[in-house]
Amino acid sequence: MKPILRRFVRWIGFSLLAIAILLIGVWCSIAIWYRYPGGEAVRGLLAAATLAFAVVVVARLATTRRWLALAVYAASFALFLAWWATIRPTNDRNWTPDVARTVTATIDGDRLVVKNVRNFTWRSDTDFDQLWEQRTYNLSHVTDVDLIMSYWAGEAIAHTIVSFGFDDAPRLAFSIETRKESHEGYSSIAGFFKQYELAMVAADERDVVRVRSNVRGEDVRIYRLRMTPANAQLLLREYVQEINELAREPRFYNTLTGNCTNLVFDMVRVIHPGLPLDIRVLLSGYLPNYAYDLGATDTSVSFERLREIAKIHDNAVQADTDPLFSARIREGIPVPR
Repeated sequence: MKPILRRFVRWIGFSLLAIAILLIGVWCSIAIWYRYPGGEAVRGLLAAATLAFAVVVVARLATTRRWLALAVYAASFALFLAWWATIRPTNDRNWTPDVARTVTATIDGDRLVVKNVRNFTWRSDTDFDQLWEQRTYNLSHVTDVDLIMSYWAGEAIAHTIVSFGFDDAPRLAFSIETRKESHEGYSSIAGFFKQYELAMVAADERDVVRVRSNVRGEDVRIYRLRMTPANAQLLLREYVQEINELAREPRFYNTLTGNCTNLVFDMVRVIHPGLPLDIRVLLSGYLPNYAYDLGATDTSVSFERLREIAKIHDNAVQADTDPLFSARIREGIPVPR
């Protein structure tokens, strides 16, 4: 290899190594800021020192002692990972009221019993009446599944809710959320760093949909899915398995890998193993586009038209606390044939 080419390849290699070190330093700094058990001053000092250490190591790459610097950095990162592994999820914290209880379910033949179904009456995010219920369903009476999307920050990001219909019982909706402690707010950045446990909420639609459409003023849309009752029952069984596993073994929420959309996608994949992963699963707001392209929603109209039909704001405001809330918000939304 010619000397000039050799120097160029070496320069590229060190540049990539420097970028990797800085990225690791940034990640570790943010992780310390969110998860180190100290006050803001201590966390800020440690986070700044961690990032400064990465910068010093990068500067050492240009010296003859680069390998010593890399060895020290690798050892330090190993110690960091050892500490990071000690941060474990738990079901025992002072939770906010909306995720205070853990949902569980049992199946005995055709009989499904769901404990801790949330059925709050919301007046605002801080003013509500709490009600937790035990509900019984017949699996053979599952009729349909709806995809409910709630938008609050543009088209790319939305919260995903999956709702099961029965011909002899009220709908049962599942919402995968962050399980926040009483003093916590939500941060999508914090969601990358073990800040929140994962919560699977089973709820009445007048709770989980109305709080978003009527109380928070979010743009909620309902897409009726093309799914046979048999597959709907299989999906419901997957939810039962997931909620019981989560009750036994708590997990952390992750903004990218363990959120309200990709966990649903993983469960649907059990029914349709060949379902291809798509960027629209990560950009959750575009999940309905993906479902439309797969033929899982009504395709008798263009997607743009279906998206407008799916918006339930006016129906939800008119229905409000009506016991027939679920039926009224679906008025005019086509069922795929």
